[in-house]
Amino acid sequence: MNATLLRGGVVHSPVDPFATALLVVGDRVAWVGQDGAAATHVDAVDQVVELDGALVTPAFVDAHVHATDTGLTLTGLDLSVTAGAAQVADAVAAHAARRPGEPVLLGHGWDDSREGGRVLSLAALDAAAPGRAVYLARVDVHAALASSALRAQVPGLVSLDGYHATGALTGAAHHAVRAAALGGVSQTMRTAAQRATRERAAQLGIAALHEMAGPQVSSEQDLAGLLALARIEPGPAVLGYWGECGGASTAARLGAVGAAGDVFIDGSLGAGTALLREPYADRDGHGRGWLSAQHVADHLVACTRAGLQAGFHVIGDGAMDVACAGLAIAEAEVGTAALRAGRHRLEHVEMVDTDQVGLLARLGVVASVQPVFDELWGGEHGMYAARLGAARASAMNPWAAMVAAGVPLAVGSDAPVTPLGPWAAVRAAAAHHTPGSRLSARAAFAAHTRGGWRAARVDDAGVLAPGQLASYAVWAASELVVQAPDDRVAAWSTDPRSGVPGLPVLAPDVALPRCLATVVAGTTVHGHDVVG
Repeated sequence: MNATLLRGGVVHSPVDPFATALLVVGDRVAWVGQDGAAATHVDAVDQVVELDGALVTPAFVDAHVHATDTGLTLTGLDLSVTAGAAQVADAVAAHAARRPGEPVLLGHGWDDSREGGRVLSLAALDAAAPGRAVYLARVDVHAALASSALRAQVPGLVSLDGYHATGALTGAAHHAVRAAALGGVSQTMRTAAQRATRERAAQLGIAALHEMAGPQVSSEQDLAGLLALARIEPGPAVLGYWGECGGASTAARLGAVGAAGDVFIDGSLGAGTALLREPYADRDGHGRGWLSAQHVADHLVACTRAGLQAGFHVIGDGAMDVACAGLAIAEAEVGTAALRAGRHRLEHVEMVDTDQVGLLARLGVVASVQPVFDELWGGEHGMYAARLGAARASAMNPWAAMVAAGVPLAVGSDAPVTPLGPWAAVRAAAAHHTPGSRLSARAAFAAHTRGGWRAARVDDAGVLAPGQLASYAVWAASELVVQAPDDRVAAWSTDPRSGVPGLPVLAPDVALPRCLATVVAGTTVHGHDVVG
């Protein structure tokens, strides 16, 4: 087996808080220590990498992504930079001119919450790309604008829940036009998009992606193609989830980790489809729920008995009530131990009360969270406050309380909803708009590394220690907070005597670390000139 010694850097490891060297043999970490002791290993290795002061950490895991959609955004029409309906129309027109032969034009990222609720009209969309099938997903992918040509491809669209004659489509109407739009994506386009996502993830120090597939967001073909690609081409590992209630057998057939992820109990706050206990502050109604507590329980029981993870998309507090009631029913049927062993998961978990946090902790349910959501939409003037009022919004995403109670956290991006960017997510978790909900940088980093592996029931990865999977990243960081041997206090440590390794400074005015190399299970997938 190939042996590589890295030395002369800063190694983030619990084995030695002042480690400067790392030995990797095959796909495992063999030794962690300091440069003086590393000299005894030099003659036994195939390669010595001089780090020149660089930081080495466990590589990140993004616990919630949509690889094809993310790649199509990276290579296609990204509307996240537009401001207003006119700019969206101009971007669509320019994109249509560049892609004259494509059967469907796909875009992502418009956000009406930035523009006082204004949305591009159907007439303006049709004028921007005359006669073309156009699908433009809202930033949260819970609503979309669809051109007349695309709408015409969906028989019975006008009778579906969420239909709007001239504006954005939500609910079943959105799912129908989305399916029609994605049906126009060729296998060549799909594979190119998936490659682009894995390449971008590798460049950012990400070693694994949790792919959230399902019949309402992608297809069996899409997930099967992505998993096959990850098996034959170097890059971040892909841990696939199939998001279908009652879909345990399909998940097993596809080779998915579980029938979890985007199994929708409700929608999103941005689209006004998250299920709430109390009405929205800026519109009528409580949102929408698509599953009952018994649906949730039946799915949990079926997955538990099949040895698969179950899980659900949960945004609103009304949806969380449904999820927790389903967990209680399932616990009564299969028992606490069996349910805990399943390590089931909930995505987003944005509105959760103290009793529910306790239930999730007791049953070992993983909370898969996206800190950049709060960065973008939190605060007293953000979209959450507009939808819910300031009081309800300030109680959202109580990550500190969840960690304190023992709820396992895994951090992700929900790309393309927010961009791939792990250090930005760690910084956002530590800068929650509600100070009492903030995580320490150390806790957020752990949730974005080891927490991501454990969320997929992989327990021998995410830490640089002997015997652990050698998935790591090498970073250039402008500033580090490191506990030095003279007992200087690490600013992010709750106990300066604990001997904790360093992390980059993540202040808003400090540049985020730059990834020099990414290694996945001992194989370099980015930065070959650094690691080889």
